[in-house]
Amino acid sequence: FSFIGSRSSKTFKPKKNIPEGSHQYELLKHAEATLGSGNLRMAVMLPEGEDLNEWVAVNTVDFFNQINMLYGTITDFCTEESCPVMSAGPKYEYHWADGTNIKKPIKCSAPKYIDYLMTWVQDQLDDETLFPSKIGVPFPKNFMSVAKTILKRLFRVYAHIYHQHFDPVIQLQEEAHLNTSFKHFIFFVQEFNLIDRRELAPLQELIEKLTSKDR
Repeated sequence: FSFIGSRSSKTFKPKKNIPEGSHQYELLKHAEATLGSGNLRMAVMLPEGEDLNEWVAVNTVDFFNQINMLYGTITDFCTEESCPVMSAGPKYEYHWADGTNIKKPIKCSAPKYIDYLMTWVQDQLDDETLFPSKIGVPFPKNFMSVAKTILKRLFRVYAHIYHQHFDPVIQLQEEAHLNTSFKHFIFFVQEFNLIDRRELAPLQELIEKLTSKDR
């Protein structure tokens, strides 16, 4: 039973590109270079002289692309039948609401929830008033609260993959990729206090394990 066929570089949603030659592109390249050094605590720190909003924006886009790809590798295993609710283990269940189209949280399957979630994130990232890509266009005053909501929701996709689909991740040999991505994500949100501890509870043990070596 081979998984090789399904391991294309298909993403769940189209990749969000940062325009080449832009300052945000330079920041992304800087982030990739420092990540290569292997010191994640250092890699997530705000580079000297940079704008915090812009740094958070670039990394948020990057995490969206990473999760998009990671979830894309296991979509065959995350179905209406296998995951009738969006959960992260037996104690945590998520209901979807975006505050505009769906105001009252609805219970739905994990694939539907993740589709809603990733589409919603995409819409935020594509909104020039929230995520300005042009030099000199200021970030809105509510930018950080929007970024926090995006990251809080993206965390739920990691939590779902770890709790419900870790076996296929191992079979697909994506485990190191998933762990590295999640560790980077956690170090980043910890550095700037972007997600409430309560929200991280479904993966608390894993977070402690991944971050304890690097205190």
